[in-house]
Amino acid sequence: MDFINTLGSRWRFSSMLMRIIYINIAVFLVLMVMNFVCSLLNSPVAGLVLSWIELPSDTSTFATRPWTLITYMFAQADIFHILFNMLWFYWFGTIFMLVGDSRRLTALYIYGGIGGGLLFMLAYNFLPLFSGVNGWLIGSSASVIAIVAATAILHPDYKIGLLFIGQISLKWIAVVTIAIDLMSVTGANGGGHVSHIGGALVGLAYAMSLKRGVDITRPFNKAVDSVVNLISRLKPVPREKRSYNAYRRSGPTARPDTSGQKSSAHTQPKSGQSMADEAELDAILEKIKKNGYAGLTQDEKKRLFDISKQIK
Repeated sequence: MDFINTLGSRWRFSSMLMRIIYINIAVFLVLMVMNFVCSLLNSPVAGLVLSWIELPSDTSTFATRPWTLITYMFAQADIFHILFNMLWFYWFGTIFMLVGDSRRLTALYIYGGIGGGLLFMLAYNFLPLFSGVNGWLIGSSASVIAIVAATAILHPDYKIGLLFIGQISLKWIAVVTIAIDLMSVTGANGGGHVSHIGGALVGLAYAMSLKRGVDITRPFNKAVDSVVNLISRLKPVPREKRSYNAYRRSGPTARPDTSGQKSSAHTQPKSGQSMADEAELDAILEKIKKNGYAGLTQDEKKRLFDISKQIK
């Protein structure tokens, strides 16, 4: 029970970046255990379940399971697949969140997966290279590449350290990654690399639109807000809360103020430290607006990351 409570607490207080990683890990573990058990029993159930999660290239098959355009991006093929994808997602997602937010990150993850999945299906149905071949797509690579591409365009000169290579700018990591995908389209995993390109194009579209002041993730987030609000309205109100609300409605709407002071809401004023942090964050963001992210000093970059985590 303590283990379950710990997991629940960790989930509640985690960012959306970590929640997406947890979902991918949980789905991977469930599929791995199912595959192990079915192998021992010589049962085909694991393969059948997987076929309802993977994205098929065949349009007639996809018509019977359209949800696979979403489910495929939360499942992984093997341990190295999930390890590589989740590490990249964590590294680039953390940088993305420096001046972004969790809502945009989540929407871009979904957009990237959908873009990669659609390009995968188009390639298998219209490119002569894949003529007469049916493929299946699984993995979050397209979604992760969308985050990588967007982050590299928004912060091209941000440097990270790579083993045996040293410090390298994000723009070159993105260029090399996409170049490898382009050269690998004709290989054994051609469909997978096509989906990566689709994800990269979505990341490019997001970053270029954002630079022009247009947030293409806004429609997705508005739709999510509408669904959440609808569920909240349909959710039954607990009896105790209904009784309290009924009392409030039946009681007097106002009472005279005998203290001689205006009534006010019971809100906790911001501390001086919190206001100072927000003022410092505004100053750093204004500098980014004028000179770009590359114009920040290393101390300012670190301070931006620290303050944005506290505020969010």
